[in-house]
Amino acid sequence: MSEPIRLLLADDHRHAREGMRTIVSAVPDFLVVGEATSGEEALAMAGGLQPDLILMDINMPGMGGLEAVKAIKSEYPSIKIIMVTVSDDVSHLFEALKKGAQGYLLKNLNPSAWRDYLRAVALDEAPLNPELAMSILREFADRGNKGNFQAKEKEPEYGGLTPREKEILQEVARGNTNREVAISLGLSEHTVKNHLKNILQKLHLDNRVQLTRYAYERGMVETES
Repeated sequence: MSEPIRLLLADDHRHAREGMRTIVSAVPDFLVVGEATSGEEALAMAGGLQPDLILMDINMPGMGGLEAVKAIKSEYPSIKIIMVTVSDDVSHLFEALKKGAQGYLLKNLNPSAWRDYLRAVALDEAPLNPELAMSILREFADRGNKGNFQAKEKEPEYGGLTPREKEILQEVARGNTNREVAISLGLSEHTVKNHLKNILQKLHLDNRVQLTRYAYERGMVETES
């Protein structure tokens, strides 16, 4: 990316924000444009600063991270949000993803893994954790076709996707990266990325989490026993 990725840090603990700032400031790819100590502050600052990414702690006083994600994505859908947590509790992370978050980071991951993941999310290339993808599958199997990410009822089945686009959607729903999809289907990463953009546009969806849900709801990915 020619311009640095603009970040807003949201955590009620000063040391946590300092740690995040230290990690992302180690390379010129990132620029911290603001820091918030609550969900309310994050929402207010998101509008004025228009960051590319928000690093959001799940547990904060007042408006917590989950509520803040929903509010921010409702007002500013183009802003990407990554949850930052000390636990990989699937239920909390799943709730955040359903409310619009693009992914999550564990606070104990090494700095290079943080930076690689942030770049991938900014470029819409971050894969869904396979375990989380399976949790999404199971929940949708239990709930049927209810949910916020459902495609419009009057749309044709699979949204008019081509056979190749269906293949790519299935690979993404299994948690594969763009590179893994490219290798599996004998395509270039650039071609896969272009197909993904077309798929998102056709289905009126925003990210890989929503694509995963779409595929599972329509039985495009088999449930493992």
